[in-house]
Amino acid sequence: MPPTNNLWHLQQRGEPIHTLPDQGKYIAPAETSPHIATILGFPSRSSTFPSLYDRTCDEIIDLAGTIAHFEPVRLHVRPEDQSRAQSLLDKRMQDAPAEEKARITLIPVATNHIWVRDTGPVYVRGAEDNKRYAIDFQFCEWGNKLDDLIYNSSADKVAALKIEEEAEDWPVLDARERNENSEFARRVLEAENASNPDQPVTRVASSVRLEGGGVEMDGEGTFMATESSVLVSSRNEGLSRAEIEAELRRLLGVSKFIWIPGREGLDITDCHIDAEARFIRPGVVVVCKPHPSCEQIYWDIYNEARAILDNVTDAQGRKLEVHDIEEPDPALVKGDIPGEEDAPAASYVNFYFVNGGLVVPAFGDPEPDRKAFELLQKLVPEREVRQVAVNALPRTGGVLHCTTQQVM
Repeated sequence: MPPTNNLWHLQQRGEPIHTLPDQGKYIAPAETSPHIATILGFPSRSSTFPSLYDRTCDEIIDLAGTIAHFEPVRLHVRPEDQSRAQSLLDKRMQDAPAEEKARITLIPVATNHIWVRDTGPVYVRGAEDNKRYAIDFQFCEWGNKLDDLIYNSSADKVAALKIEEEAEDWPVLDARERNENSEFARRVLEAENASNPDQPVTRVASSVRLEGGGVEMDGEGTFMATESSVLVSSRNEGLSRAEIEAELRRLLGVSKFIWIPGREGLDITDCHIDAEARFIRPGVVVVCKPHPSCEQIYWDIYNEARAILDNVTDAQGRKLEVHDIEEPDPALVKGDIPGEEDAPAASYVNFYFVNGGLVVPAFGDPEPDRKAFELLQKLVPEREVRQVAVNALPRTGGVLHCTTQQVM
């Protein structure tokens, strides 16, 4: 882990860390609540491994096409990538019904990371006026992890990945692109308000720094997160647990906190909750169970999570019903590109709820893919469950939930 950069934090916050931007109160609806649309982001070259770029683009476009079966999709694309995204989309949707084609809109916005769950806004409702708001948690590159491979110089990246010579000029994720990442949530909301003035949404800046994939709510007051991705100085230096919880109560309308330890530094997210445990509905949780071949540290995280979830009650006093979903064999997911994730993010609980449906990853390990599909279909019999095949996404750190954000 890199040392905390105090000056960087002060510059990024732009205000004293104990100064709240407003005193309003908000409520975060459950992901299962009706969506206006889904936000996606098309990858920039600077944020993607050269050898995985084409496959990443294809998987994002396939995900967009799958979600469009259920609801509108807002695919945010850099202006210079519009023609490429449109061409891939036309190919993916050539046999789709006209109404599904019409549901996908390309929006020109400066975007890099495909992980819009983390960079984008988190939509909430006003507790008193029921108006639309969105929390901007002011993305900070997962706690200023600027030493990660994706931030290295072009020459270093090419050397590390041993890629072809023609990729020597592959762009880097430098200070300009990092600023675009931290501004992405604000720009998404500006674009939304410009195109949908009849459904205005107000941006609310948070004094707590975290990512959307690091928090999980049931819509009835229960909150889940790992301590390692929220209660850490890399994101929230100088803030106590009590101060962080007070701000999250205000911003998300939660009354019961379920904290799972996690592990800081295990991956770039510091062990986001959306790869570990998710709400199916209030009172029902699914947990990612490691594959038998996984290292002991992943079993430790799983056992700690189960010990907590098996013995805790939610905000309404209910004992949780907990189900395991075992990961696929990581050897069938991982590729051979130096620098990709040592442990691919092959978690079935990184699914995404859509209107009337549930979109679930498939990793290419037939038996676990089938078992995950069948369990989730059993748990949500009222929804249509569809699987999306992914390989580049887990090899670079995330899956379906990481790449989506619901608009409410």
